[in-house]
Amino acid sequence: MQKSWQTKEEKQFRKFLFPKEVIMSKIKVVQTRSIIDRPKQQKKIIEALGLGRPNWEKIHNDTPQIRGMIKKVTHLVKVEDVKE
Repeated sequence: MQKSWQTKEEKQFRKFLFPKEVIMSKIKVVQTRSIIDRPKQQKKIIEALGLGRPNWEKIHNDTPQIRGMIKKVTHLVKVEDVKE
């Protein structure tokens, strides 16, 4: 059973442990090649990434879901780290 946070100090400590804003690293995805004559699934992945034409770029949070999508279309995109 999980302990309920009752005292003021415990509540503040919980806020320190579990902040609402988690700073995630960002990546920039740049489409380098056209999606003409590509399978339908790859076209949908490019569209879901917010791309559509060569040299279009989009900044995403670096999550496992985005990394998985990029892995499927590595031959069509270039990935760069964004420093804030």
